[in-house]
Amino acid sequence: MPLSLSLSLSVRPLKNPTVVPPFSPEASTKKQGISSPISSIMSEQSRLGKISVSNPKVWIVIGVGVAGVLILAEARRRRLRAKRKDGGVFIELFELLPFPQPPPPAARQPLCGLTFAVKDIFDVKDYVTGLGNPDWKRTHEAAEKTSVAVTALLNNGATCVGKTVMDDFGLGITGVNVHYGTPINPQMPSHLPGGSSSGSAVAVASGLVDFALGTDTIGGVRAPASFCGILGFRPSHGVVPTVGVIPNSQSLDTVGWFARDPSILHRVAQILLNLNQLEPRRIRRIIIADDLFQLSKVPKQKTIRVVGRVTGKLSDQLPKHLNFGHYIASNVPSLKAFHEDSTNPQNGISTLKALSSVMLLLQRYEFKTNHEEWIKSTKPRLGPDVSDRVYAAINSTQENIKSLYKVRTEMRAAVRNLLKDDGILAMPTVADPPLKLNSKKGLSAEFHDRAFALLSIASMSGCCQVTIPLGKHDDCPISVSLAAFHGADKFLLDTVLDMYSSLQEQASLASDSSPLPDMNGDMDASELLKEKGNAAYKGRQWNKAVKYYSEAIKLNEINATYYCNRAAAYLELACFQEAEEDCCKAISLDKKNVKAYLRRGTARESLLFYKEALQDFKHALVLEPHNRVASLAEKRLRKLVS
Repeated sequence: MPLSLSLSLSVRPLKNPTVVPPFSPEASTKKQGISSPISSIMSEQSRLGKISVSNPKVWIVIGVGVAGVLILAEARRRRLRAKRKDGGVFIELFELLPFPQPPPPAARQPLCGLTFAVKDIFDVKDYVTGLGNPDWKRTHEAAEKTSVAVTALLNNGATCVGKTVMDDFGLGITGVNVHYGTPINPQMPSHLPGGSSSGSAVAVASGLVDFALGTDTIGGVRAPASFCGILGFRPSHGVVPTVGVIPNSQSLDTVGWFARDPSILHRVAQILLNLNQLEPRRIRRIIIADDLFQLSKVPKQKTIRVVGRVTGKLSDQLPKHLNFGHYIASNVPSLKAFHEDSTNPQNGISTLKALSSVMLLLQRYEFKTNHEEWIKSTKPRLGPDVSDRVYAAINSTQENIKSLYKVRTEMRAAVRNLLKDDGILAMPTVADPPLKLNSKKGLSAEFHDRAFALLSIASMSGCCQVTIPLGKHDDCPISVSLAAFHGADKFLLDTVLDMYSSLQEQASLASDSSPLPDMNGDMDASELLKEKGNAAYKGRQWNKAVKYYSEAIKLNEINATYYCNRAAAYLELACFQEAEEDCCKAISLDKKNVKAYLRRGTARESLLFYKEALQDFKHALVLEPHNRVASLAEKRLRKLVS
């Protein structure tokens, strides 16, 4: 059925449902609210002087006050118990039944028997769409129609069971909501679930529903899918109707969804994307973005090598390796205007940081256009992180708006030219693992810079991207993302179906394996290899230099200079993580190796670890107070950190 239809629905409340009552700030158990009955009595006593304790009215008032305290405490206890039971997922529980099944011998509807939940940004008839914020819900009326996407799912056999928690206004990627509580990440209960579609992701990861709808503007589906260890799909921009979805930033907004099973992910796509099942499958060309994997600290054997092995099994072509940041720097010329003054426009990682800056500027401009009037008139209650983002948007004064849209247009063309009809880009979904609850790092510029450098690629190009879980590293869920050009959604989802089981198998094998240690060797031969490496480095033959230094290290693994020299070659190749690791090894062998501190600082700055980079350059200045490189870097990083 075409998605443009919007039908009225049959809504039937659950029988005795386990409802998680919406959290109301007015009914919250704040200290002031709990003690008010007793404190009012005490103030009255001080005003009137001594009151006889034999007066029964006094004891009645005290009893009522104590009873009120106990009732509030019990209500809070029940809320917490309900949250533990369903992971704090739902803002509202209900049951929207699917439309009637066709009579036999017609085939069953494709989503028959499946349950789903929707983010609190989708309209459902007769319910107020709350946008994750009680003040928004209080000041808006119930929806008159159900959103087109939800209607399509109901029309094809699925049952909707409720609305889920989200970051206020869809502006965060942590999943935190100070009003309704943060959904509990079932993979790591003491860590954040990711956002902004946090409740939908947790509902799927916890097994409460078969799939769930979210929205992805700057990572709202991809980030929580990665943090919760499930599949998440951001379709090509504009291919799923957003009618009945409250806008955040129309140039970036997409309707996405989560699932545990790739076949369910695909079945939902058949409905929402109107896929042509007769379309022939094409040969795939996998492109691995090596520089993007530099941002992740997950060992390459658990990501790049897993993808490489599976690609080799499924096709005759080996994956192609690419420095994606350099490609974008050369093919999106309008980005040069958004580079920070202190960065090199040809530096791939700084190019991606500039791209993420454009993404956030565009989101702020369109969010302000959509919601400025309501926010200024209502002054809603917001969490600290969301408040910063809301008012950064409302107070923004972007002058050259056309330049933002120009970057978006160039970015889409660049990705299209790179991937063509058969290309799939492999990259990490996010740079860092889920942060701990109440972690201050979640608000840091460094965490967001590293996340948005990756998330901005699909948001700004409009391409489709799927997050695929690949087990765990250090007990944290890890994932890889595959992306295809705008409009190649079926091509990408077919690829996921073909590769998923092999990816899980290889990920399991990678988790069980460990790298072999290097062997010691002859000292004189290692010095000869070091000199060959130096000659290759001077000749700008970086790969050959790395090879010679690596051979020298195999023969003598306790020489700090070999590691430090190889780090210099890695920096030229933009292999920043390898450079950082080599410098760490060099420093462990020689605490006064100034070059190692300088090179590690450079690597860490390129990986957007500003605070750690600043410490390295400070240490270099302690060892060499007049080192000009360290001094300039220290001043530059102080500005970035502040």
